[in-house]
Amino acid sequence: MDLEARTRHYYERVDAGDLEGVLAWFADDAVYHRPGYAPMAGRAALADFYGGERVIVSGAHDVEEVVGDGDHVAVRGVFTGTLKDGSSVEVGFADFIRYDEHARAVERRTYFAQPAV
Repeated sequence: MDLEARTRHYYERVDAGDLEGVLAWFADDAVYHRPGYAPMAGRAALADFYGGERVIVSGAHDVEEVVGDGDHVAVRGVFTGTLKDGSSVEVGFADFIRYDEHARAVERRTYFAQPAV
C-alpha cells in the first residue's frame, strides 16, 4: 500500500472532522504521543481525544513533505486553525508514524515548532 497516500488521507479525515475515518486509520492497539497529553493508547483513548479532548475546534493541515522508509513515515507541515478558546493558531508540526502490515498506524509521535496545540 502507498503509505504516503494513506498518511495524506489521514490529515484529510482529521480536517473534515471525520471521527470514524480518523479512528479507522489507527490500529486497535495504537499509541499516540503528543506534547501536553499522556500517551493515548488504544481506540477508546483516541476516540476521547479526537471526539472532544483535543483543544482544536477546526482547521487544516498543509502537508509540505512526506518521507517514507519501509513501515515508517515522517511528515512535516503547518497547521492553521481555531482553538476552543476562540484563538487562531498557525504552527509547524512534524509527525513520525509507524504502520503495521495492514497499513494502520500503530504509533504516532507529534512535535510542534512551538508550544501551542
